Amino acid sequence: MIAQWDMPPKSLMSASTPPIDAPSALLGGLSPARFMRRHWQKRPLLIRAALPGVRPPLSRAELFALAADESVESRLVMHADDDAAGGWSLRRGPFPRRGLPPVGRRGWTLLVQGLDLHVPAARELLSAFRFVPEARLDDLMLSWASDGGGVGPHVDSYDVFLLQVQGRRRWRVGPVEDPSPRPDLPLRILANFEPQDEWLLEPGDMLYLPPGWGHDGTAEGECMTASIGFRAPARAELLRELLARWVEAEEEVPPALYRDPSQPATAEPGRIPEALQHFAADAVARLLRDRDGLHVALGESLTEPKPQVWFEPGDALALDGGVRLDARTRMMYDARHVYVNGESWRAAGRDARLMRRLADARRLGARELSVASEAARELLLQWAEDGWLHVEEKSP
Repeated sequence: MIAQWDMPPKSLMSASTPPIDAPSALLGGLSPARFMRRHWQKRPLLIRAALPGVRPPLSRAELFALAADESVESRLVMHADDDAAGGWSLRRGPFPRRGLPPVGRRGWTLLVQGLDLHVPAARELLSAFRFVPEARLDDLMLSWASDGGGVGPHVDSYDVFLLQVQGRRRWRVGPVEDPSPRPDLPLRILANFEPQDEWLLEPGDMLYLPPGWGHDGTAEGECMTASIGFRAPARAELLRELLARWVEAEEEVPPALYRDPSQPATAEPGRIPEALQHFAADAVARLLRDRDGLHVALGESLTEPKPQVWFEPGDALALDGGVRLDARTRMMYDARHVYVNGESWRAAGRDARLMRRLADARRLGARELSVASEAARELLLQWAEDGWLHVEEKSP
């Protein structure tokens, strides 16, 4: 059975991320540390009144307007129960308002991805889940559905928190033994889905699902649901990205060309020379020996902005106040480096501690900046000029 917790009537919307060992209202009284041990990637959790009094990050009209923006990823899913061909259709945005069905029509859903990149309230909501490493946190998707709307029973390959922010949605949930989809449909709807539990979620209720759990949500009246999703890169995909970055970083001038001054004449011209095989194997072995280079490639890959993200240049001349990262900036670190938006810098000592604090808290106060070296301050000003962070006004 799925664990279920009832919450006291207390909202965390304005609170910062709690200490990882402190009970969290967001997690039904569990601390983040206990939640990660008990539930993360293991079993679902239903939390009643996780955020009592929660309000949508934006109105229905504002969400529809955002779906008309070419820089915003959006999808429209429609379902007709009386359609003998399956009844499901999928279209991708942008959608002008006239391209969306009337709000009174049953069975349609608008999904807007990456809402945290465009709406400060969505970014604030997403930040409440930063007890999970930033490298795994992906984005906040908001779905608006008319009565009867949904995307059908499906299974995700990643973790997700489903937070009801307006109206009501009925969820059917269960483990999936056969993930095969129904044929000839535009969505990956499970062909065989047997729900184990069913709940009606009210505003403020939240459901956590680990990968591999089937779920089917249906709106009961107009509703909005926020989906906090996490990245789970496939091994082959990650390997391609790391190899591409490592090769780019290892470009040699002049290039190390294969040489074979001892190659004898051959009566088997189709045979690949063993010396060439050894040359190729040595190139791969160099990569495996270069752990630092692999770590840099990984950090740069994990912080690479999404394709639809761009930054407006800034014009900061001094760091008089504090600084805060732009909502679209991805910043991480490891033992030796700091990574920001697909680039890397080696960091050590006091400056490294300062940059790690910026990555964790996403802002630095004027007092914290006062201990930064001149090189660190110049780098922060460059990031401000690039639009990656913003300088706050000095307090009077």
